Order: sequence, then C-alpha cells, then structure tokens
Amino acid sequence: MRSEEELRAAIEQYEDTVRRLCMIHLKNEADTQDIIQNVFLKYLLRHEAFESPEHEKAWFIRVTLNACKDLIKSVFRNRTVPLEALNAYATNISDDAREVLSAVMALPQGYRDVVYLHYYEGYTVPEIGALLGKNKNTIYTHLTRARQRLREMLGDDRNG
Repeated sequence: MRSEEELRAAIEQYEDTVRRLCMIHLKNEADTQDIIQNVFLKYLLRHEAFESPEHEKAWFIRVTLNACKDLIKSVFRNRTVPLEALNAYATNISDDAREVLSAVMALPQGYRDVVYLHYYEGYTVPEIGALLGKNKNTIYTHLTRARQRLREMLGDDRNG
C-alpha cells in the first residue's frame, strides 16, 4: 500500500486528467466523482512500482478509461445525460471553447478518446495506439475523421 504522501502527490498530479476523461465519457459529475475515488483507491492499494512517470500516467489513463467503460456497461446506469450537464461543469471557459467542447462531445466515443488524448494530454499517435491497444494507423484514421467531423460541425473557418 502506498503512503499518504504518495497518494496526495498523485492526486495533485493526475486528478485533472482523470476528471476530464471521466467527464468526456460519463457526462455526469456524480459518476465522475465515483470513478475518481475508485481510480485513486486502486492506486493506493497498488503494490507494484511504476517504471517511469510516463508509465504511471498511462496507468491512470488506462484505469480511468476501463472504469468508465465498466460503468457505462453497467445495467444500473442511466445512459442519457444532456450535454448541458457537462457545460455546467465547464463554467469558466469561453463561449468558443464551450462550442468546441460541445462539438468534441458530439463525436463518437472512439474519436473523442483520440482527440482528448492527442490535443488535451499531448500524446503522440503511437503512444495513443499503445494506450488504447490499437494500431497507430487506426489512430491516425480516427484523428483524421474526427477533425473532418469537427470542421463540418464548427465550420471551415476554425481550421487549425
């Protein structure tokens, strides 16, 4: 079991990443809080050391994604939450950023994952492929298709 100091450092470093991943997948603050607690509990109880800080971050992302997918598959989960629930979470962002966030949230799940990991977490395509267990060409395809859909939803004047 990890020390309280290690847990506090991990929470400080990874809580935002875990929260954003949960909100992208679950679109629900209550479920997000549950997953955050579960992810950090798993971290606290994990005995094995990480090979590197990158390995640790990848572990947090993978555990979070798996926990979200398990919750979504759960029979007890109500699968319909309005996008406005996420907008309530993102109250301190500009209207343009909110529009982009809404467009990203409208993408299919696989596209949302790669867009988030690439643009918000800064992972490269090969790293995303390794994290998600997919071929890097598949990731390139998902990114290209996601960008195209975002262009269509937001208008071509936002290319970049």
